[in-house]
Amino acid sequence: MRVLIIVPAHNEEKALPLLIPKIQEYGWEYLVINDCSTDGTEKLLDEKHWTHIDLPLNAGLAAVTQMGFKYAAENGYDAAVVVDGDGQHPPKYIRSLVNELENGADYVVGSRFLQNRKPATMRMIGSRMICGAVRLKTGFYPTDPTSGMRAVTGKIIREFAEDMNYIAEPDALVHIIRSGYTVREVQVDMEERQEGVSYFVNPFKAAKYMFNILISILILQ
Repeated sequence: MRVLIIVPAHNEEKALPLLIPKIQEYGWEYLVINDCSTDGTEKLLDEKHWTHIDLPLNAGLAAVTQMGFKYAAENGYDAAVVVDGDGQHPPKYIRSLVNELENGADYVVGSRFLQNRKPATMRMIGSRMICGAVRLKTGFYPTDPTSGMRAVTGKIIREFAEDMNYIAEPDALVHIIRSGYTVREVQVDMEERQEGVSYFVNPFKAAKYMFNILISILILQ
């Protein structure tokens, strides 16, 4: 199975030197998509000769991920794995996700909570609400619906390359399940963000994200 590791990156000049060598160490093919970074990310990618695309405008995570799927479809990859450029998704777990694809899954999520208990934080309360919405709509109860570490087969690569209307991970998960694809989860232990600030630090943005996701899952889909 020929696999492409898609690495969306925005202002990750400090994280990428820790991430990309690990991906290379495991022998994976990869593509970094530099989403119009304003730090030294572009210069770093050029100097290191890491496989990458530089975008002239900031497209956002969903559009960047879709570009990765387009690249994978156009270049004949059998599978793709999305790994965030901030270093939170350890490359050592990529093989576990790909193994599930090779064993018949279509869509595999790297879950922090398949075997570990969720902490009692506001963010995890929101995660439980999303889990409940997914289960209500599909009958499947995901343990980590917001995880961005995902592996997909060629069928989904081609579908998302052409039409990726489901922007956030839980939204895409519901669409995939309702489309009849086989979904599985594998346990991964993610790293803490070393640089930058999470989107969810801002409570207003987090609340808006929650509202939009629940509306999309329960009503729009």
